[in-house]
Amino acid sequence: MRQNPSFAMTDVGEIRRLIDLNPWVTLVSHTDDGLVASHYAVMLDDSRDDLTIVGHVGKPDDAILGLGERELMVVVQGPHGYITPRWYGDVPAVPTWNFVSAHLSGIPELLSADENLRVLDRLVDRFEGRGEDARGLYALPNDAAFVERLERGTVGFRLTPTRVTAKRKLSQNRSPEVVETIIAGLEEGNPALAAEMQRAADARARA
Repeated sequence: MRQNPSFAMTDVGEIRRLIDLNPWVTLVSHTDDGLVASHYAVMLDDSRDDLTIVGHVGKPDDAILGLGERELMVVVQGPHGYITPRWYGDVPAVPTWNFVSAHLSGIPELLSADENLRVLDRLVDRFEGRGEDARGLYALPNDAAFVERLERGTVGFRLTPTRVTAKRKLSQNRSPEVVETIIAGLEEGNPALAAEMQRAADARARA
């Protein structure tokens, strides 16, 4: 991802927020047979306050990706969408695409079976929620033996990125009035991007 200083996102807290809100990521690795990609959910490592993430892949994706042996790029995609030049007013303009995205790269470490089980348990709890009918990893009719067999079909990993490129392109190069028009135009069809743009605009106004 080509970086542009005007759109660079360097605040660790903001990148953590992006990861937390968009856990379904793309894992990209370069192998002897070319580029390969897989898609999995990840989480921030709850024992760290940096950009370390944890996750798992199903076998044999670990071998296909060369997990733990070569650099892995994790692509995190936040809200994004088309921006029509109609929202710029009666001026020469072309369409663009607004987005928030981050690339985290490094060689991941493989987790032990116990660590992987803990991550799997956290992952299920994260998406099941805490409602009365939430079904945790160890909830009946699952038992420990079943869960351990499940774990053996996966490989857990922890990635502390050595390279991070994060970009937030949200019409920062436009006037506040134009940004307001874009947000209003997005609110019905793309509320997630509209909300992200409003949040960024509010932060700029406070700065």
